[in-house]
Amino acid sequence: MATVLELRNLTKKFAGDVTAVNNISMSIEGGEFVTLLGPSGCGKTTMLRMIGGFEYPDAGSVVLDGVDITDTPPYERPVNMMFQDYALFPHMTVESNIGYGLRITGIESRQVQHKVGEMLELIDLPGMQNRLPSELSNGQRQRVALARALIRKPKILLLDEPMSALDAKLRQSMQIELLSLHKKIGITFLMVTHDQTEAMVMSDRITVIRDGAIEQIGTPNELYDHPVTPYVADFLGQSNMIPTVVQRNTADRLIAKVGCNELDVTDATVVGTIDNNVTLCIRPERIRLLDDSSEVDIGMEVINGVVAQVLYSGNSLHFTISLDNNLTINVHYPLNTVLNSSLIAGIGDAVRCGVASATISIFPR
Repeated sequence: MATVLELRNLTKKFAGDVTAVNNISMSIEGGEFVTLLGPSGCGKTTMLRMIGGFEYPDAGSVVLDGVDITDTPPYERPVNMMFQDYALFPHMTVESNIGYGLRITGIESRQVQHKVGEMLELIDLPGMQNRLPSELSNGQRQRVALARALIRKPKILLLDEPMSALDAKLRQSMQIELLSLHKKIGITFLMVTHDQTEAMVMSDRITVIRDGAIEQIGTPNELYDHPVTPYVADFLGQSNMIPTVVQRNTADRLIAKVGCNELDVTDATVVGTIDNNVTLCIRPERIRLLDDSSEVDIGMEVINGVVAQVLYSGNSLHFTISLDNNLTINVHYPLNTVLNSSLIAGIGDAVRCGVASATISIFPR
């Protein structure tokens, strides 16, 4: 796929010398679904607004299909934006809202009506063209806003927290619908969200933003399994971040001390240059609870501890395991692996936890 959008050294500052976007460069290919992920105030929405032309950068440029559009006004850019609050005209019908962008360009009424009908079919709202936004559910209003943004066939659709106003169940169904729509129409989607799960489920690639700068870009799998900084590891999903000391033993194996346990982490992923003081990153779902009769698999390191807390989440149990030296680790245990309820550890029980060394990441501290 050819590159459709490039951001070149993009920078934006606000009053008080606040740098919202700090020298960001990235590119997006045609047809990709890319997400800008980060906490509130990290600069992701400001990036989106500069791409849409609603903010002007203090430095850098926005290039679309090889053309610098930094100075091009929003209404002349082949880019549309779906706003967080949908921004529907309350006094206009669904048909008028969706067709508004076409009508102001001078397209004749009959053609507008035909294209609106096509969009209503696409978003699965046929027959609702005469309703007002106040007569629609939240999910339906979102679809109308989406249709309005898509009717002019932009090269890029910008989505600013598109599902933040939806409840959890509706959010999940809309994620599936939005992905399906993206595949049908094939244009580039660039979404902003602070929801890690949403980003993981929907994106071809994720750009993690921190304090106005890019922390890491990659596929969901790359970011989750191979984070390049502790921030990405901790922000994307849940992680046990364990400060520890590593040393080489006489057999030239890399050994980490976790509580009273010694783990062979020779096969772990080492990020950057480390000395003896490091932080181990272990995902809670990568840890297994071992019963007394089970044999430790090859490459499985054992952590002994005591159950401090057990939380039920429907399809899994979340254990907090207390180790020596005031350390704790979290373990997520899927219930479909439990054949006998008597095997489930309770608070105060001593447990053996197993983790494959290859699933551990090591960061310098």
